[in-house]
Amino acid sequence: MHSTNLLLEEPIRMASILEPSKTSFFPAMTKIVGTLGPKSRSVDTISACLKAGMSVARFDFSWGDAAYHQETLENLKLAIKATKKLCAVMLDTVGPELQVVNKNETPISLEENGTVVLTPHQGQEASSSLLPINFSGLAKAVTPGATIFVGQYLFTGSETTSVWLEVSEVQGDDVVCIIKNTATLAGSLFTLHCSQIHIDLPTLSDEDKDVIRKWGAPNKIDFLSLSYTRHAEDVRQAREFLSKLGDLSQTQIFAKIENVEGLNHFDEILAEADGIIMSRGNLGIDLPPEKVFLFQKSALHKCNMAGKPAVVTRVVDSMTDNLRPTRAEATDVANAVLDGSDAILLGAETLRGLYPVETISTVGRICAEAEKVFNQDLYYKRTLKYVGEPMTHLEAIASSAVRAAIKVKASVIICFTSSGRAARLIAKYRPSMPVLSVVIPRLKTNQLKWSFTGAFEARQSLVVRGLFPMLADPRHPAESTSATNESVLKVALDHGKASGVIKSHDRVVVCQKVGDSSVVKIIELDD
Repeated sequence: MHSTNLLLEEPIRMASILEPSKTSFFPAMTKIVGTLGPKSRSVDTISACLKAGMSVARFDFSWGDAAYHQETLENLKLAIKATKKLCAVMLDTVGPELQVVNKNETPISLEENGTVVLTPHQGQEASSSLLPINFSGLAKAVTPGATIFVGQYLFTGSETTSVWLEVSEVQGDDVVCIIKNTATLAGSLFTLHCSQIHIDLPTLSDEDKDVIRKWGAPNKIDFLSLSYTRHAEDVRQAREFLSKLGDLSQTQIFAKIENVEGLNHFDEILAEADGIIMSRGNLGIDLPPEKVFLFQKSALHKCNMAGKPAVVTRVVDSMTDNLRPTRAEATDVANAVLDGSDAILLGAETLRGLYPVETISTVGRICAEAEKVFNQDLYYKRTLKYVGEPMTHLEAIASSAVRAAIKVKASVIICFTSSGRAARLIAKYRPSMPVLSVVIPRLKTNQLKWSFTGAFEARQSLVVRGLFPMLADPRHPAESTSATNESVLKVALDHGKASGVIKSHDRVVVCQKVGDSSVVKIIELDD
């Protein structure tokens, strides 16, 4: 285990902890992914979420149909226009998710030490003795003694609407289980999770492909969250499918690690995916509780060193129903930041929670406080050591830009980029100041019409810690002269001044390409 990323100046004056935090244009360097749903889909609520710090909107297709999500997306577009804040779109697939089919949605009471039968015959009515499920292969997958968890979709752990079952025997296609705790299953959607058992279903189902084709492609989604990623091949197959859908060839794939199978193949999945989502809810069922922290710290370190965004889920479950997080949750958010997380993903808290805006705001404030004591110096040295020598050209420029910014105490790093790669490499070294990524569009043609690239690249940096994108004027080409670079730089500096990040006499580090050369320069601003 690596030494701590926590930096505290000794001796610390305890009273200073109570001093109010200074407000900032950027609520936190760590990004927040919000799941939009019944409690967070109006234009006003989404606008408030964007102002509070949400930078990626997640559309979860386990809940609601394409028309429902399209309406929410149209509201998101209106909110973006109203607030003038960029927001990326993430489509979350259902994947091989097992569900209880309760057509009547009547509450089902289960008593401890009683028995219940899980059956694939979905036509039967759900009751306290019989639960129809959407998978016919469960009887072949489980053996007596296996553990099955049934819970409300995006369960928070505090409900009495979740139950642990132990497989007693298998009778043909049916699985007979002993109920381990008393519970009432009440709600519209319940999921099953079989602990450490392989479910023989495709990671990208036909239903998922249909949603991506009919909803994802027309809406040019920025991220695909690939639920229940178990092997690198899952990512490769998803990428091949996206490559056939025109614009979605640029869509980034985030592998969602939800079970032991994905954990065992983590390294190969990380090499293939664009980013990782640690689905701690399901992982918490698959792993012994005492091992969850170890996976989080190890996985985040691997993502950090690979320079790929890492997203942590399930941090403030109690805020689904409460205005304040628990002490453990507040500490958990801070630890996720100190461990190296790029973003925090909110699920039930914003989808069906009572306080979606307050949750985003609270998580943002905790992240900002944790970032102040993040040991950047130690992290920078560790990353340099991991990368080793000789470095690639881009890696050398990125690490030099960060080192220069730290030495001169720059208020911001401005990076000119067309693919977004240079800016992401700078962010990989976790500078203590924001990185303003100026995305310069490229002109492309299919011989029938002209179009500009750049919007995808700008929005995709909204999940990377410390990276804040802005789109440059398309009249300034990617391979520009020093004169046009200067004019784009002026726009970037004006943007920084307007947002309060840059002030008079501040120093700014600029990373740009001039001809075939990459240049890092330090500028000091006049009055």
